[in-house]
Amino acid sequence: MSTQETTWAIDPTHSKIGFKVKHLMISNVLGSFREFEGEVSTVGNDFSKSVISFSLNTASIDTEIADRDGHLRSGDFFDAENFPKITFTGSGLKDLGDDLYELNGDLTIKGISNPIKLSVELGGVNSDPWGNVKAGFSITGKINRKDWGLTWNAALETGGVLVGDEVKINCDVELVKKA
Repeated sequence: MSTQETTWAIDPTHSKIGFKVKHLMISNVLGSFREFEGEVSTVGNDFSKSVISFSLNTASIDTEIADRDGHLRSGDFFDAENFPKITFTGSGLKDLGDDLYELNGDLTIKGISNPIKLSVELGGVNSDPWGNVKAGFSITGKINRKDWGLTWNAALETGGVLVGDEVKINCDVELVKKA
């Protein structure tokens, strides 16, 4: 096994950073961020001791509804003008067996950092036809948006609220080993 430090970068053309949140307490709104970047440092191909840095462009939010995306970029939610980046830093993956891992790190939204725990499944490591070594991961988790000051909501006449507090994170990430 290699003890040499290896750097991996997110391949944005084969990755998706997604989320979903309850709407009207009865259905889910799905969304993603179109612009993001990240880097992972490992020892060889051992991701258990990795150091992870990730950021996304807050203004790149996409729920496929322009008016809603504009509202999410506003001060009611992400305040993209004043807080253009959401960041995540993590150290190491706790191996749970069967290619399943637990990832702990700090998520920063609107200048507020909180620890989060994510579930990670390693899809594998393989080479593409051009000789690039790739690693694939599925990442899931959930957060309470209020922990980051995302508190805007509207009460419903029938009881309940327009937007749920729990946000489910669902990402598929392909990393490419840097030469």
